[in-house]
Amino acid sequence: MRQLYFLLPGTDKKFACGGLWAELKTLALAREICPAQVVTYRQREPQTPFLDDLLQEPHALGDAIFVMSWGFDVAKLAPRLKSFNAVYHAHSSGYGFRLPARVPIITVSRNTLGYWGQHAPHSLLYYLPNEISEPFKDCHQPRDIDVLVHARKSSQYLLHELIPALEAQCNVFVIRGFIDDFAALFNRAKVYLYDSAEYWALQGVSEGFGLQPLEAIACGCQVFSSVNGGLSDYLDPGFNCHKIAGYSASYDLERILSCVRTDPPTVDLAFLEEYRRDNILLRLETILKDVNAFFDARDGLQGSIAPLTPLRIWQMRSQTLLQKVQTKLLRRKKS
Repeated sequence: MRQLYFLLPGTDKKFACGGLWAELKTLALAREICPAQVVTYRQREPQTPFLDDLLQEPHALGDAIFVMSWGFDVAKLAPRLKSFNAVYHAHSSGYGFRLPARVPIITVSRNTLGYWGQHAPHSLLYYLPNEISEPFKDCHQPRDIDVLVHARKSSQYLLHELIPALEAQCNVFVIRGFIDDFAALFNRAKVYLYDSAEYWALQGVSEGFGLQPLEAIACGCQVFSSVNGGLSDYLDPGFNCHKIAGYSASYDLERILSCVRTDPPTVDLAFLEEYRRDNILLRLETILKDVNAFFDARDGLQGSIAPLTPLRIWQMRSQTLLQKVQTKLLRRKKS
């Protein structure tokens, strides 16, 4: 197994987000399989290699694999790493860049897998979901919070219309800052609200995975959520969640208050197994073996499958249109 270099812009609070925590979790799992470490490329950090320094000694990188993940930076990173082994650990989709087939793509959701299946049909593609850590489980304790909502990524409708209406009728807790123990909060809450479709529409990219609704389900919360992007992987409205923003605020209010007044459903432990550590570690090991085998073979091969570029698509469409015109003209002559 080659060494893995997980490329991150930085690891301090400046870059804190779900994508960073998910990548660091993947790094921790990878370390149980092969050597792996963080490499930063925007800011230098103590005791952490910096990408510019590593690239000064290219001869030492032949047995390493760079793991790109920060979607906004991949378009710049990929050309810099074209002489090395690199994979893209894809969270969100829709950044608009394309990758050559020599770069395998590991996706965190089937939604993103489908995106790259269309946009990189000749690349090696894999599915590796994000992990639900063990603390996220139903502790079967009294729940003193009726409705829990995280302000970050929430829609204007949720914050300025639905939440005020709920606050007039039940106990609502709105998270507006950093929380270091979400599992404890989820175990105190009866209902969790998540509505990120508007946020990601403004960002212009997709919801990569949406870990919090799944963590809330694992803790026994009843979840009202949007079902955009990676959320569609596991959310099943009417069965394991409710679709939020359902036509009218009054209808949302009625459904949420009904759930506040009823006991939460039993957590489906079998459903959660796909996202627990043991399964993800097993998948990661299988993927890394496959990727290493590809890099072993790639140097002796030449990419021979024509890429599906915008130009080639235009050419094929033009060819199809021309054939249709020729067929019509031929039919007219015969008639």
